[in-house]
Amino acid sequence: MGRALARAAAVDASVYARIGATETPRLDAAMIGLSRAADHGRLWFGAAAALSILGGPDGRRAARAGVASLALASASANLLAKPLTRRVRPVQVELGVAAGRRGRVPRSSSFPSGHTASAFAFAYGAGGAEPRALIPLLALAGAVGYSRVHTGVHYPTDVIAGALIGLGAGHLMGARDRRM
Repeated sequence: MGRALARAAAVDASVYARIGATETPRLDAAMIGLSRAADHGRLWFGAAAALSILGGPDGRRAARAGVASLALASASANLLAKPLTRRVRPVQVELGVAAGRRGRVPRSSSFPSGHTASAFAFAYGAGGAEPRALIPLLALAGAVGYSRVHTGVHYPTDVIAGALIGLGAGHLMGARDRRM
């Protein structure tokens, strides 16, 4: 089991380094901006406001479901999973992340990605209540997850774990809403 985990960690670091070393100057500013927009759920609260204003009763229901899902995922990732794992964040310089694309490195554990958990939770929760919004929101959530690797603050497996937590939270909150 230890050998398999070591190999998985090596693959994770290799994928991270390849993404970090790929020159994408046009994409760098967009990824930094998207990552920052998702700080503290701001992007998703903005999406909830837009759904509430533009979507009528279905949009308001979707916004509530998305925010409830985000709250569950954020608590699960940041208050439960991160303290249990204590994974050290990637060292951007040592792993070859270009200087112009480096994001602000939080002090919390790297695993799982809280940004990604919140993103996928909101997308899946809101999209479950308003199916027309599901694909665009999931695409945006995927971009937020990728931005966390692109800017050098998470390994790919951190993002995958965050996405799974977010999808699980969105599913649980959707099941709760269907029972009510």
